[in-house]
Amino acid sequence: MSAVVMKRSVRFIINPISGTRGKESIVRLIPEYLDAEKFQYDIVYTKCSGHAAQLAHEAADQGINVVVAVGGDGTVNEVARSLTHTPSALAIIPCGSGNGLARHLFIPINPIGALKILAECHIETLDYGLINEQPFFCTCGIGFDAFISQKFAEAGKRGLMTYVDNTLKQSLTYKPETYKISIDGQEETYEAFLIACANASQYGNNVYIAPAASMNDGLMDVTILEPFNLLEAPQVVVQLLNKTIDKNQHTRTFQCKQVHIHRNNPGVVHFDGDPMQCGTDIDVKLISHGINMVVNPKEQRLSLPIFSTFTDIYNNMQIEVDRLRSDIQTEVRQTNERIKRINNELLNKLKI
Repeated sequence: MSAVVMKRSVRFIINPISGTRGKESIVRLIPEYLDAEKFQYDIVYTKCSGHAAQLAHEAADQGINVVVAVGGDGTVNEVARSLTHTPSALAIIPCGSGNGLARHLFIPINPIGALKILAECHIETLDYGLINEQPFFCTCGIGFDAFISQKFAEAGKRGLMTYVDNTLKQSLTYKPETYKISIDGQEETYEAFLIACANASQYGNNVYIAPAASMNDGLMDVTILEPFNLLEAPQVVVQLLNKTIDKNQHTRTFQCKQVHIHRNNPGVVHFDGDPMQCGTDIDVKLISHGINMVVNPKEQRLSLPIFSTFTDIYNNMQIEVDRLRSDIQTEVRQTNERIKRINNELLNKLKI
């Protein structure tokens, strides 16, 4: 008599409007890459900001084994913060503009690769952080990176080019601030362009603010980037991309479990790229081994997706076609709305 194999329960939480690609093509791939003899799954969709956190909390209460965030970094943060200190594990199918946590965990950015990692279901218990009690899983920051996160959120348009455009424009006029940083009773004063507290190594898009950061060492990596002149800016950008920012002459780095930061004026901070208004005092701490996550055990460090079969190539091409179709439909709808609005304005003027 053969033994009964217990299926793992999986819930996909899909944000239909976040990120940079459509999600329905991903939904069609799920039964192809999740073995029905090993997994049982269901799919729910978010309806508003904060809904992903609620859905993930319900999944954890129901004892779902794996909760999959399908969306951008904001969706991932919402799902993850509801799974801390529960048996349920976070998995990610990255659909955002940065995908910092997914990249750190070596989760492929293409959906088929991410589904294959989910199917392997290798789970590790990892660290996470808190900034003024707000959970973060990748990075949090004060200074220029927080300022840019606010500008990015206000832009309305997502994507790497929007982020780059904001960064280049604002970097020319941004003025560094002075901060008092306390660790274990030792206080130092720094003038800083930014202060990043990292649980993972990067912001997203392979921009490495803390190249040596680990999510299972019980420590966060703090990077202080002091002011630099315009001629040095290209070097800073290159070092952020090639994992050597910690070697820059304007960079100060250290590891700790907790840090207190004081600034002269209240303002914005960010957690996993989302802006948040805070006062003059900021407390950041690391929570060791507080969340289960599905990771890539092979740590395939390739930036380009590898497709093992022609079926994979076709499916990924179909995803891009669906995304383009969705983008075109959106543009057509917006154009029609603009035309309708202009016609209404002309009619109103004629009536006058």
